[in-house]
Amino acid sequence: MTSDRKVVVVTGASHGLGEAFVKAYRERGWRAVGNARMIASSSDPDYITVQGDIGDPEVARKLVHIAIERFGRVDTLINNAGIWRPGKIEDISEETYRQVMRTNLDSVFFATQAAVPTMKKQGGGHVVQISTSLVEHALQSVPAVVASLSKGACVAATRGLAMELASSNIRVNAISLGIVITPLHAGSNPEDLRSFSPLNRNGKIEDVVRAMNYLEDADYVTGEIHYVDGGRTAGH
Repeated sequence: MTSDRKVVVVTGASHGLGEAFVKAYRERGWRAVGNARMIASSSDPDYITVQGDIGDPEVARKLVHIAIERFGRVDTLINNAGIWRPGKIEDISEETYRQVMRTNLDSVFFATQAAVPTMKKQGGGHVVQISTSLVEHALQSVPAVVASLSKGACVAATRGLAMELASSNIRVNAISLGIVITPLHAGSNPEDLRSFSPLNRNGKIEDVVRAMNYLEDADYVTGEIHYVDGGRTAGH
């Protein structure tokens, strides 16, 4: 095991954005550790996959432990895992509420908690959350209280942790998404979603990867909520 190459840990890495983040960092020459509830094993010696529910604290700790054990470090943690369960508040079951909070919020807390001590020992690191612009720009036509609760908490924690960890040279940022066509929107008609963006188009996975690449290289940026939403948060 050598620790001279940087390492990224990505949750929700089996498909969509998470899979694209792993690919982008591997193209940078980084090693990677990816997690999802169901994820294929990797034949790439510089990419390890870890199956399990990242909302479980033990799985979160295991994910970081494996990264350290195999690669010796964790430079960037991307808290990408998330589920989308829209609905009016009176229609949300307790089971759905608990499931969303476990996946969208608990995963961020426990994975970040596990990664920070190693980042401190290394002398720095980077944590990125994936959020939704519904936190800042709610829509009457899209009731999404559990998304706002879970992702809104992640946005607040991003700013709080950015201040808490700045003296340890650990940056903390978030990417806040509008409509980006991923498996999350399976079953939706993309043409029906274009009007949510003032640019009158849906986002693509590569749009988000470019934002992630920017934040990775922008070493003077922390506490930033980086909007990739076609202008929706700015107005409509």
